This record gives sequence, C-alpha cells and structure tokens, in this order.
Amino acid sequence: MNTTWTAKPLWLACMLALATSAAAENFSLGEITVTASNPQVGEISTDQVSSVVTREDMKQFNRDNVGDALNLLSGVTLTNSGMRNEKMIYVRGFDARQVPLFIDGIPVYVPYDGYLDLNRFTTADLSSIQVSKGFSSVSYGPNTLGGAINLISRKPTQHFEGDASIGFASGSERQAQTNMGTNQGLWYLQAGASYLQSDGYPLSSSFTPTATEDGGLRNNSYRKDDKISVKLGLTPNASDEYSLSYYKQNGEKGQPPSTGAGARYWKWPFWNKKSLYFVSRTALSDAEDIKVRLYWDKFDNGLDIYTDDTYSTISNPVANRSSYDDSTRGGSVELTTRRLPGQEIKLVTHYKVDKHIARDGASTITESFKDTLSAYAAEDNIWISPALLLSLGITRSTLSPQEVYKTGSPFTLPDAKSATNGQAGLFYDANESTRFYATVAQKSRLPTLKDRYSARFSTYIENTALRPEESVNYEIGYQGTPAQDIRLEAAIFYSDITDKIQTVYQTGSTSCTTTSMCQMQNVGKVRSTGVELGLRSPLSAAIEVGGNYTLTALKNVSDPATRLTGIPRHKLTAHALYKAGDALNLITFAEYNSSRWASNTVELSGYTTLNLKAVYRATTDISTEVGVNNLTDRNYSLADGYPNPGRSYFANATLKF
Repeated sequence: MNTTWTAKPLWLACMLALATSAAAENFSLGEITVTASNPQVGEISTDQVSSVVTREDMKQFNRDNVGDALNLLSGVTLTNSGMRNEKMIYVRGFDARQVPLFIDGIPVYVPYDGYLDLNRFTTADLSSIQVSKGFSSVSYGPNTLGGAINLISRKPTQHFEGDASIGFASGSERQAQTNMGTNQGLWYLQAGASYLQSDGYPLSSSFTPTATEDGGLRNNSYRKDDKISVKLGLTPNASDEYSLSYYKQNGEKGQPPSTGAGARYWKWPFWNKKSLYFVSRTALSDAEDIKVRLYWDKFDNGLDIYTDDTYSTISNPVANRSSYDDSTRGGSVELTTRRLPGQEIKLVTHYKVDKHIARDGASTITESFKDTLSAYAAEDNIWISPALLLSLGITRSTLSPQEVYKTGSPFTLPDAKSATNGQAGLFYDANESTRFYATVAQKSRLPTLKDRYSARFSTYIENTALRPEESVNYEIGYQGTPAQDIRLEAAIFYSDITDKIQTVYQTGSTSCTTTSMCQMQNVGKVRSTGVELGLRSPLSAAIEVGGNYTLTALKNVSDPATRLTGIPRHKLTAHALYKAGDALNLITFAEYNSSRWASNTVELSGYTTLNLKAVYRATTDISTEVGVNNLTDRNYSLADGYPNPGRSYFANATLKF
C-alpha cells in the first residue's frame, strides 16, 4: 500500500510553514550541515543545528565507542539488547532502525534488521559525530524516520600529523590505537588502526548472585575488536575533492546470560564488517556542482548456541550454529545549482541493493533475501533575507523485493512499497552567534527484511505485507552563545508516529511461543514529546562546567495498556573540568536516568553514575591519565536481567606527533 501526503496532517502543516518558515542544508565532503547564511561560490559553512560530539569530547570523556559517545548528547538514550549483547541508542524515542547510521554520508547499518552494535564501532579514527533529530537532509536518503547519525572520518590538515595511545582497564582490558595523516595540498592520506581485548567487565559489589551469574567478572562478557581504516583524497583545486575510503573491522564477543529466567549460552565467534566507498565533489561551473557517493559494504556474523554455561557442547551443530553473509552496494548523485538569485536547489537520487544470506552449521543456505531501495529527492533553499532561509524538501522512496527464499516457507515475491515525504523549516540568525529555528518533517521507514520475513525461532508468523512506518516531527529551538564562551541550546520536540511496526500477540497471550505465535503488524500509534536543554560555560580561567537535560514523554495512543519500553522520562548529565595549572586537569562526569520500563510488568530503577579522571601532560604532546567509572559502584541495568558494569578503573597514555 503506497503512502501519500493527502492522508497526513503534515500537508496542512507544510502549507502553513511554507509561508513563514525556513531551513537549509549545505554540507562539505562527508559532513552534512544546516546553514543560515547564503554561501558564496566555493564557500563551505560549518554552522549547523544538528547535535555534534567533537573529537575533543570523545577524548575528554573517554568515549571509545560510538554508543558511549552518542550518550553525551541530549535527546539520546543509551540502551542494550540484552539477549544479543548489543549496545544501542534511542533518539527522542526512535530506535536505531529509525535513526540509521552513516559514515561520511554512506549508509552502514546491517541490511537484514537495520540495527548495529555500536560497541563494535570505535571512535579513534573519527573527527566528530553528527546527529540530526527529526528534520534531516534529503541527502541522507530513505528511512530517516527520526533523524540520522553521521560518523565523520578524520582528515589531516598538516604536512604530517599523528597520535598513538595505549590503555588498560578493569576486566584485563587492553587497547592500543594509532592514526597518522599527511596533507600535501594536492592530495592527502589518513590511516588508522585500533585494537581492544577484554576478558569481561566487573559487576557491582551490590549485585546479588543468581543461578546463572555468580558475580565478580560478568560471565561470558569477553570481547575483542580490531579495526583498520585508510582514506586517500585528491584536492586538485579549491572547489573539487575526491576521496576513497576503506574500513575493515573484526570482532568477537560472548553473550552474558540473563541473571533471571531464559538464560542463553551464546557466543559470536566473528562479527566482521568491511566498507569501501568513494565520495566526490566537482564544480561544474560557478553556479553548479555535483556530488557522487558510491559504496560497497559487507557484514559477516557467526553465532554458536551452547547447551549450558560450560560452553563446551553445541547440541545440534547444524541447527544451532549459523552465520550471516550480508552485503550492500549502491550510490547517490546530488546536483546543486545556485543559478537562481537567492536560491540553492538540490536534486538527489539514491539507489541501494541489500542482500542477506543465512547459512546453518553445514554451510547450507537457509534463507536468502534481496531488496532494492531507490529514492528521488529535491530541496529548494530560499534566502528570504541574509538572516532568514526557507528550505522545502520532498522525497519519494520505493522498496522493491527482488529475491525471497527461506527453507520450509514458500514465499510469493511481495509487491513494492513506496513512501512520499516532505519537510520545511525556518532558520533565523539574529546575529553570528544566535540562531532560532522551527522545523516540520514528515518521514517514513520502510520495513526491514527481518520485519517482514523473520520467524524468530518459529515464534512469529511472517508478514510480507507490512507498510512503511510514518512520523510527523515538529521542533522549535535555539542554539547560540548569549555571552562570551557560553554555549546554550534549547529545543521542544513533538513526533506523531503512525503505522508503527509492533508485535501483535494472539488473543489472551502475553508472550510469543511456538504454540502461541506472534506477528509484526502496522498497528502502532505513538506520540513522543519532550524538551532538551544544554549548557556549557567557563566559571573562571580554571573551571568549566556543562551538562544537558532531556525530558521524553511517550504515549502509546493505539494501546494505552501496553507500555513503551527502554526509554527513561528524565535524563540529566553534568560535568566539570578543573585545570590545576598547565599540566594537570581533573574531570568529573555525572549522569542520571530515571526509571524505565523493560516490559509491561517490569520497571527498572533509575540510577546515577559518577566518573572521575585525572590527566597529566608531561609535555604538549605527551599525556597520561587515570580514572574510574561508576565510582559509587552502582548496580543498575538498562535491560531486565542484564546488569551494567560496576566500578571500573582505567589508565591511558597518549603521544601526539
């Protein structure tokens, strides 16, 4: 069933917004930004309304993986899929399928289910992380129902530059990483490597042992990850740039068993990902330029299911040993023209092919699915005045199944599904450091392969007729510097989500079993409203403080008796930096989360954690640091039966060259 504007309240909202509101997006290579001043030919503005985690933030607060780095932002809730040992996030109540992950504008989420374990993505080779909430550029392409997360890779600026570090932490964790780069004017090269291995993480001393977890070091919580990245760029002139990037990361991990009922004894012997992509920007004239993205992404994943906590026996090596062989290839072309006075018009086309293959322990293909995803988008950025910018965007996306095969489940190739989306907004710069904005965006998420075809160990009935999820996202906000060195952000958001894909139980049942099977259906209507506040300010030459607050209120409109899980109503972070002279810094970071529902009957308690760190700089280029996370040793969980780490210590040393 195709979706159109005519049945959506956004159509009226857009007509009203077009008369008074504006937004614009202009992005440099690998970075998507929203600007509020008319760029001259060849000028790239980095002003933006998206939330950003900088390289300095990642280093200052020891955010070594993308999940922990994103948790620094307002509107972002860190969670985990306890049954798969995956670190995940929500953005204003939207999950990782609805706010997809990109690297330099290239989609890298897993084709089968749209998720990614953010614990596997290290931050050593990133310059920043950019999060667009609700309103996001049409350049990202389809499925940005609640926004987009863009990892921006490092790019050298000096003739030669680099850094290297080593670190140790509780749980016999050891890690090392290095990055080196050179910029020769006509060309540049950036290369990096990282390695991390851990025997597991310590539980809080307040944890009470159970039949499946004896406390101390968390059972089967080991991990190992390594990653290499290479980026080669050509910059023949001030306006053109061409880059080729390659990423390869290998991982393996254990699945800690639930501390309650339903413990799983699983291991992932490999979790590997490779990406190769090309990004270019070419000036066709003084008024036109074209940007091209081409990419290939490969994901391999293996799972072994054991009979008990000795992890010595796989009861059925064929059925209980499986692997995924997924791949994505595609590209986009973006043409921008500034030929009309006071306007910047973008035309974008996207094409993506997703392929999923699952094999059992005998290497027999048990399922094979293939989709093509295409989209056409247009955006018109109109400068009403030098400080006021109107942006209108429209996108048409189509998901076309190409191949459907599953052992024992004959499928007829489903029909294509389409969605049409539009957005508008207003960005007003009162001065160079003060911005007010208002946006409205109708977005869609087309169902994943797992949504449509997965039987989840024979407890679900497949549903190939699923329609796209729909959301209308509204936001008004402010970003600025009201006084020298004081950074302030504020936003009010509202999202009206319809056709949300949710589990539907059989009448009278509250669980999904082989005898009482469930199904994914378009039945959900959810409202998400909230407030975000952020502040960062020096108190003196030696002291800086900052923090943010998020209020997220979720309402299950379609089924008020069923709780929405995984998201706390309140989240508060605060930090303080004390510079004890030129050589020593002391940093403290506190985070509070209110209670959250893990199921319709289980509510997880709220918690507060406190992290401390001391940094000593022997020289400008050499530093050492020691610290402790969860200083109070709080016993808390983000998923029922899966406690988080207790008090943990770490030490690192870094060399810049």
